[in-house]
Amino acid sequence: MHVHLSDMDTKLTLKLDKDVITRAKAYALRHKISLSHLVENYLSSITAQTDQPEDTGISSFVDSISSTNTISPNIDAKKDYRDHLNKKHT
Repeated sequence: MHVHLSDMDTKLTLKLDKDVITRAKAYALRHKISLSHLVENYLSSITAQTDQPEDTGISSFVDSISSTNTISPNIDAKKDYRDHLNKKHT
């Protein structure tokens, strides 16, 4: 069997704020995903949008469902949408 390098996971060491790591681990645990998967999803989502402008005006709700397989239970979709419209029209 021939394995391409792109099919392999690569180890990455990061230095992050301890509180951020603690919150990220708790988030990953609540959403039943690994911290590595969470970071990979985030990096994949921001690097996949190379042809879009930095601020696309996408609401945080839409961004959350496009970057992970789960929606945060803390998101108030109606409030988020109202905030998005207010920001868009100001």
